[in-house]
Amino acid sequence: MLKGKKIVLGITGSIAAYKACNIIRLLVKRGAEVQVVITPAGKEFITPITLSALTQKPVISDFFSQRDGTWHSHVALGLWADAMLVAPCTASTLGKMAHAIADNMLITTYLSMKAPVFVAPAMDLDMFAHPSTKANLALIESYGNHIIEPQSGFLASGLEGKGRMEEPEAIVDALDAYFDSLTPSLLRGKRVLITAGPTYEKIDPVRFIGNYSTGKMGFAIAEECRRRGAEVVLVAGPVSQTCHKAIRRVDVESCEEMFNAANEAMDEADIAVMAAAVADYRPAVLADRKIKREKTGAMTLDLLPTHDIAAALGAKKRDGQLLVGFALETDNAMVNAQEKLVRKNLDMIVVNSLQNEGTCFQSDNNKVTIMGHGFVEEYDKKPKSEVAKDIADQLETLLQP
Repeated sequence: MLKGKKIVLGITGSIAAYKACNIIRLLVKRGAEVQVVITPAGKEFITPITLSALTQKPVISDFFSQRDGTWHSHVALGLWADAMLVAPCTASTLGKMAHAIADNMLITTYLSMKAPVFVAPAMDLDMFAHPSTKANLALIESYGNHIIEPQSGFLASGLEGKGRMEEPEAIVDALDAYFDSLTPSLLRGKRVLITAGPTYEKIDPVRFIGNYSTGKMGFAIAEECRRRGAEVVLVAGPVSQTCHKAIRRVDVESCEEMFNAANEAMDEADIAVMAAAVADYRPAVLADRKIKREKTGAMTLDLLPTHDIAAALGAKKRDGQLLVGFALETDNAMVNAQEKLVRKNLDMIVVNSLQNEGTCFQSDNNKVTIMGHGFVEEYDKKPKSEVAKDIADQLETLLQP
């Protein structure tokens, strides 16, 4: 959790310095306060005014800001920060960090830093592969610094290989994961199965029965559980959502495919959250060719019920496993949810209603009531990412001994 954290961002003289703008944007978006410290060489690649506009803070580069006796205190920065990130970090700065060559504001700030330091190297492949660079990396890592490994790819030199700075999203994720690891959570180490999105039940090769689900709610729950240290398996219907690389994603299309994937994952799961909007019916007969309106005219479509995945998992649930269902209702929401809670052998059910405008399908917001055996908790309308936190909090309550 980066919200409220104070981050010193060190920028050095690398072509990758332009990516610092994205790093700042992502840090600020996640609620962090950012102070940039840039080397003289770094200013050749990106201007302080650009960085200041993004951080809303003056950029620090020199020891003395004016010729009036005022100066920047690297000691104060070391005490202020919750973390320091050097991105990009050149081979030159890496060597100075390793051997305490304190000839610029960035290195003196690093040497004064009381908080954890993260380093994202950026250099050409031969420089990165050089024994001196490897030795310096090993040395600063031995001091307790966190190395964010560069990636292989196309480099500014025109060559291709390892040395390209990790992408901003992954760098910020690394900081986020570090702070998350400091927060105790009963979900840490738990294996969590989550289903998300719709299922499509084919009528013919071009048509299907489906629904408006985007998978946003299920993906938000998966991300929140991952953030709290859970090992997440996400069984996702056909959606355009993306997820963190630490989440094991299984893509499916039909209810049958989701049923099989969820059944398999349930064997190893500690918790299962059934957030998918599974189609309740499928065509009795699947046409192998496109049905032509001109030839067929009026038609009747015979439908068969699909698997009730939550009920099937509830029937096989073993002692110690938790099973969470969802109930999207248009009327009698609480009565119907209570019935599902019991009938499907659920430990908890999340209730939402299409009567709440601006929630549910194709919306970034939701308004839910969480019901369990002996408790009902109603929540205000809020972003689905915040609803996911409420659901995870309730899971932690159920996990309490």
